[in-house]
Amino acid sequence: MKKILLIYLFLGLIFKLQAQSPLDGYSESGSRTQTDLEELFLKMVDFPSFKSHLKTITSNPHTAGSKANEEVRDYLVEVMTKANLETKLYPYDVYIPKSPGTSIVEIVTPKRKPLNQMEDVIPENPYSSHPNLDKGWNAYSGSGDVISEVVYANYGTKEDFEKLEELGINIQGKVVMARYGKNFRGFKAKYAEQYGAAGVLIYTDPKDYGYSRGLVYPEGNNYSESAIQRGSVLTETFTGDPLTPFEPALPLDGKIKVKRLDPKETNLHSIPVTPIGYGAAKEIMELMKGKPVPGGWQGGLPFTYRLEGGTELKVRLAVSQPKEIVRINNVIGTVKGSMYPDEWIILGCHYDAWAFGTTDPGSGTAMLLTLSEALGKLVEEGLSPKRSIMIAHWDGEEYGVIGSTEWVEQMKEELGSKAVAYLNFDAGVSGRNFGGAAAPTLKKIMQDAAKRVTYPDSSKTVFDMWSKNGENISIGNLGGGSDHIGFYMHTGIPSLSGGTGGKTLYHTNYDDFNFYEKFIDPSLKMGGAVAQWAGIMALKLANATFIPYDIPRYAEDLSKHFATSTKKIKTYFPDFSGFQHAEDAIQSLAESTNLLSELMPQVLEHRNFNKKEIKEINLALIQLEKSFIYQEGMPYGPWYLSLYASSDPYSGYASWILPAIEYQIENSKTENLDHWDEVYAKAILDLNQKVINISQKLKNL
Repeated sequence: MKKILLIYLFLGLIFKLQAQSPLDGYSESGSRTQTDLEELFLKMVDFPSFKSHLKTITSNPHTAGSKANEEVRDYLVEVMTKANLETKLYPYDVYIPKSPGTSIVEIVTPKRKPLNQMEDVIPENPYSSHPNLDKGWNAYSGSGDVISEVVYANYGTKEDFEKLEELGINIQGKVVMARYGKNFRGFKAKYAEQYGAAGVLIYTDPKDYGYSRGLVYPEGNNYSESAIQRGSVLTETFTGDPLTPFEPALPLDGKIKVKRLDPKETNLHSIPVTPIGYGAAKEIMELMKGKPVPGGWQGGLPFTYRLEGGTELKVRLAVSQPKEIVRINNVIGTVKGSMYPDEWIILGCHYDAWAFGTTDPGSGTAMLLTLSEALGKLVEEGLSPKRSIMIAHWDGEEYGVIGSTEWVEQMKEELGSKAVAYLNFDAGVSGRNFGGAAAPTLKKIMQDAAKRVTYPDSSKTVFDMWSKNGENISIGNLGGGSDHIGFYMHTGIPSLSGGTGGKTLYHTNYDDFNFYEKFIDPSLKMGGAVAQWAGIMALKLANATFIPYDIPRYAEDLSKHFATSTKKIKTYFPDFSGFQHAEDAIQSLAESTNLLSELMPQVLEHRNFNKKEIKEINLALIQLEKSFIYQEGMPYGPWYLSLYASSDPYSGYASWILPAIEYQIENSKTENLDHWDEVYAKAILDLNQKVINISQKLKNL
């Protein structure tokens, strides 16, 4: 009995301590109110609705610009309007291929043989025989019809093409075969064209995605020999519509006229590019007679890989892919803030897909619809968030992150003063393993929210399942490839990307509801859990008195990043003494941010702020990330303005932290290191001064 009593006393002490520890950005009383609200919200998430939404929006293939995609758009409007969100369409006229066009891949000599370009029909999966499914294709391929010899280029990275040149392999006028992986598919085409290739075949190698990884579909969730990864190969030095860099591609019939480039002025590919499965690739590669490939270039097909096919092997690659101006529509629903409607928390996922798109993007789209309904229920209970929460469904993402970028360019001025954060959930429920990446200031809120959500079919929290050590969770740094790019890397809005992941049949015709229910999440409960997690993050950001950014994390992360950069530079420049100016600035920033993080909970508890004062402080907080916006842009592209983070301009997907410096490292440059030391120091000192000013305001109010 005494033991039981002691346990209760101990638990009571823990709960009391927890209750006395206010949430970031809240007073103690505000923390209690917010905690109660979060408990209510968790109960309002309707888990079964996720399945209903997912099945509806992925019932047909729906590429951007198609009638089927317009039907998905209308369903999004219907659901969010019914949930009492103020829903609005944002139309844009963008330059894309409206359809795959036509394509042919065949062996011409030594014996003519047409090759398969489409997934096999699976008898037990009715989705696989849908009449509107297309062949594999790469958007923004050039048009052309070539018959030529073949060269194998491994993954088609910059280093791979340099290796071929070193080995004396002539690519001029030949068809390059490159396997998926290591970099964005568009760069495989870009480098091939730069080295004089006549065309590119991109295939999925079984070593990376197929039978070497386990059972293939339909027995398992690995690529079968006919499974083909579709995708865009757009590789401009900016993100968005290729005809309107830096400007929104507003409708041609609208009041505001936007100057568009002539397509001839763009850097779109001129050579044909198309993807194939490893079954078709095998037919070509087993006939190759050249020298064996270098170490690390061998894939999973059952023969020795060769660099060249020889003169006897000729392949035909023909693609006709017209591009045109096509109307796309972003769908944005808003839960209007009750106190600060002009401060925005934006959550988003695209809705256009290569086929059915059940994991990518449908799972994220269905999750946001489920979240919208739960937020609508809060509003019905008279519990509107203090700040506005916007649910954005982007169009045209698959062609090159177009819809969200055009919206950011259109709304850039407003976003600069109103956007608190952008939360991205592209393919947000693609498995049962939680993960994410974020700006420094949002990493803690991801972790805190994970502690509030129960992991499906368990007694543990999402945090418990995610954490390796029970103390924190692993959160990465944002790279490229999705809709956070415009917000974070062009406009300086703290952003995150998160959800659940696993092994999927990415961008294939098999990414359908049948596959999802069998392999991704048979319980169909993860969608509700992700909606709870996303909603808790949004509500914490929306209701806090002061925006709950983790400001000390700036100095903590910057210190690590500069140490990493210095270490890399010393591998080719041993005498480099480091980024002294930036490092000194980081020390000052660490002091000021720690002081602010100590001051904020004190003033929240002991002072009463009026609405005007709160708005003033939060506007200052919103401006913190803007210290890293460098108006001259990055050395590899002026559209990318953030000194803090960028997508890797050589691979497309990877995260480049301190990108201006990373560019010097990638090219083994030494002459501009002092310049960038000064630029970064100035940005960090600007951030430091903003932090000091906020502390001073808090003391003086």
